[in-house]
Amino acid sequence: MENSAKSGVFKYEHAWSITQTLEKLVEALRKGWDISISTSGSTGAPKEIFLPASAMIFSARNANEFVGAKPGDRWSLLLSPEHTAGLNVLIRSIELGTTPVSQNESANFTAIVPTQLFRALNGDAQLLEHLQGCKAVLVGGAHAEESLLKQASAVGINCVTTYGMTETSGGCIYNGVPLPGVEIRIGETIELKGPMLARVELKDGFFVTSDLGKIENGKLIVLGRADDVINSGGKKVSLSKVEKALGESFAAFGSENSEWGSALNIATTGQMSDAEIQLVLSVKFGVKALNIFRVAEIPKTALEKIDRQALGKLIS
Repeated sequence: MENSAKSGVFKYEHAWSITQTLEKLVEALRKGWDISISTSGSTGAPKEIFLPASAMIFSARNANEFVGAKPGDRWSLLLSPEHTAGLNVLIRSIELGTTPVSQNESANFTAIVPTQLFRALNGDAQLLEHLQGCKAVLVGGAHAEESLLKQASAVGINCVTTYGMTETSGGCIYNGVPLPGVEIRIGETIELKGPMLARVELKDGFFVTSDLGKIENGKLIVLGRADDVINSGGKKVSLSKVEKALGESFAAFGSENSEWGSALNIATTGQMSDAEIQLVLSVKFGVKALNIFRVAEIPKTALEKIDRQALGKLIS
């Protein structure tokens, strides 16, 4: 069942300065307006999500409490406010009575996606120094490889992994543990409940995600997206695991096929030969790609997730 909406809606506009955005956001939160965010996930058509002001405030306050932020502490804004992660930084800053800064200034806390962390560790010296100066760095929006997190820790970056989505006001699971007031239930997929939920369809009060997961030693382990798995000739293949096995310059996607049901396709910007690619797929997954496409660029969303919808259009 979907929650009923309040009158008044805040929606970020690119033309606004940070000062203007903060002023309008403060007013929206004070009046209890909904926050409107456009999202399409990794696939599917764009949709509008409406988050109650109370949900965003709940998320911001719990994030500040988790990292130990105190009034006067500063967050840096390294993500666009058009997305939940960026808006969360603004609301956390409002809660602390401060204005978010850029990576050119020192900050106590920040939030980034794994791609930004990778870049900081592989040549972006300014970003690296900025992250090293933060007490905690929230890393979310996509799966962060354990090797990347270990590399970050080795150079003094204190990473906190977050799991969530627009429908949950962004991250609501920190380092595998739900924030206070957040409940996890494992059904066919991960299900989440709590004051951070958007005005979306619920099942017994829970939002049903598209992610597979399990609880291990009291922590949530995210195994990947349910719609990330294709069934090719009776073999279930995880597209994200294929991409991980092949490397950074690869994207995997499925297509309908009369013989196999779903066929595996590969797009790459790399130099690995078709024969080498097929060998990896055969040995590790017991399948072969129907097509291997050479592309100039792998399309990604603003949060650096592979945009499979755009990829399909590019190939066609």
